[in-house]
Amino acid sequence: MARSLNDNKLVEPEKFGRFYLRELLNSGGMADIWLVSDERRKNYALRRLKKEFRFNFTARRRFTRGNEILASLSDCQNIVAYVEHGSDFLLMDYVEAENLKLLFARHDPVLTENVAQILIDMAAGLNDVHEGGYMHLDFKPENVLVSRNGAVRLIDFDMAQPLPEKPVKFAKNPGTPGYMAPEQLQRQGIDGRTDIFAFGVAAYELLTNKKPFPGESPGEILAAQLQPDGPIPLRELNRDVPPALEKVVLKCLEREPERRHPFTGVLLRELQNALYV
Repeated sequence: MARSLNDNKLVEPEKFGRFYLRELLNSGGMADIWLVSDERRKNYALRRLKKEFRFNFTARRRFTRGNEILASLSDCQNIVAYVEHGSDFLLMDYVEAENLKLLFARHDPVLTENVAQILIDMAAGLNDVHEGGYMHLDFKPENVLVSRNGAVRLIDFDMAQPLPEKPVKFAKNPGTPGYMAPEQLQRQGIDGRTDIFAFGVAAYELLTNKKPFPGESPGEILAAQLQPDGPIPLRELNRDVPPALEKVVLKCLEREPERRHPFTGVLLRELQNALYV
């Protein structure tokens, strides 16, 4: 219960179905995430479709499909735990965590204190997505939750697509330009190695606090990706990065998909070898 500033009376929190809306945790392009509680005061995270999209049937279909994909992956340790969903909401277990982008912005010490665990958990979560038969296609720091002890949970499967046996083209180009692979930006066929590239961008940022391919537009980002020298080696920006780890991350960022790690399982194994020799 909250108090009104005008009359000092107790004010009932806004309700959504059987849940009380306690705090707005994050607002994205299509949905808001709320901390909510039920009648027993058990906390959950509620992802709610924004009002302006409720009669946008394409957005609702994408939202619902993302919820169904999450439900199919909810037993995975590094993916946020699913509880239930409807046509305009997704209920998840609440974990005290923030997304990686916010932690980057304030140089939170949880990143430096847990960097090895975060990298491995991110790769393990992405591997779970692929093992479950999907590409994430929007892997980026905003979609990686990190708790105060460094545990990782992946979120937001609205853009996910079935993992193909060979690269496929899509009529619409899912993803966020700063984390798109060259084949995505050039509207070519994509497969699981596209997610591996996105992982490489996020890992590079985590380890150097810089983007490997800076640019303000998709064209500028693609031009940086196509430079023959590739990104600045990580150890030139952060001498604490082990050479073996630098090699793993730079392999993720290869321009040609054939030169990247072929599968997320291989990436995960190589990371473990580089970090826990």
